[in-house]
Amino acid sequence: MLATAIQIPRKITNQLLHFAQLSPHLEICGLIGSLDGEPCHCYPVSNCAERPENRFQLDPQEQITAFSQMRERGERLFAIYHSHPGAPAIPSPTDLALAAYPQALTLIISLNTKGVLEMRGYRIADQKAQEITLSLG
Repeated sequence: MLATAIQIPRKITNQLLHFAQLSPHLEICGLIGSLDGEPCHCYPVSNCAERPENRFQLDPQEQITAFSQMRERGERLFAIYHSHPGAPAIPSPTDLALAAYPQALTLIISLNTKGVLEMRGYRIADQKAQEITLSLG
């Protein structure tokens, strides 16, 4: 049975929010690795989408490198993250259509909140999203 609530360590939470703030007008993206089911490393990946201000696409070579680094560290894919600079932290129709790793959590960071950053998590499979409660450490 999949978890309905997940703890995200403060270090990872702070890194994701920092990455999003560094590029407030572009969708940032990347991977999070885990050891024993606990998220432990962020792997930022360049967004190579044609319109990175409203869509993300992981750079294929950087994604391969991140997966290689995870394997070397004995990690598994925990989550794929990206930001929504001008939209809420909910999956867009494109996010639902292109989700390729149903076993991984999808984390979305929104900068569209008045001075407060928002991050929400989802399991996406068959173009449907189930929100997962996040406990941000």
